[in-house]
Amino acid sequence: MKHNHNHDNTPNPQLVPVRFEFTHPTAKAVCLAGTFNQWQPEAKTLHSSGAGNWWKETRLAPGTYEYCLVVDGQWMPDPRARESVPNPFGGTNSILTVASSPAAAHLADAEKLPLKNENKPKAKQS
Repeated sequence: MKHNHNHDNTPNPQLVPVRFEFTHPTAKAVCLAGTFNQWQPEAKTLHSSGAGNWWKETRLAPGTYEYCLVVDGQWMPDPRARESVPNPFGGTNSILTVASSPAAAHLADAEKLPLKNENKPKAKQS
């Protein structure tokens, strides 16, 4: 019999920590549904930290995922998502890209920033 040496208490090194945050002053229940959980909202319920603030920490394999927030049964895109795509139901799905490491995530973020022009003429001083 073979033994699996990757026990449940040992984190999978290929999984990257991801934190979702959402604010809605009157929400009673907030869940995540997406390609990372076969669009099953009950699989990832966000926790309330009071005052309408919700959060969920999870670990996902590197890749690109589509997802929505499910707020009191209503599906909606994540207002904090940087990217989104139309879905087949006439709505919008948010896009989450999980990098393979924090350094790779930082580089991916930097690629989306506008370039600074360091060659601008300096203002004349009188």
